[in-house]
Amino acid sequence: MNGLAKIKFGTDGWRALIARDYTFANVERVAQAYADYLLRDTAERPVLVVVGYDRRFLSELFAHRAAEVLAGNNFNVALFNED
Repeated sequence: MNGLAKIKFGTDGWRALIARDYTFANVERVAQAYADYLLRDTAERPVLVVVGYDRRFLSELFAHRAAEVLAGNNFNVALFNED
């Protein structure tokens, strides 16, 4: 498994400890997986992908990184400017 933590989603979404399993590297993995899904499994490419965040520690920075990954996959991204 190349040393990266296994990412698990439950009914409440992704639950993990920040800086242990919820890291920038793992946010990048999830954002890239979502981009891959949108590119592969949708009939039409989305015109816009919206990225938001909440008030948890570093949420704004994690959202910014996810938006960068999605934009790097040529998606138009709207990033919220507040929680």
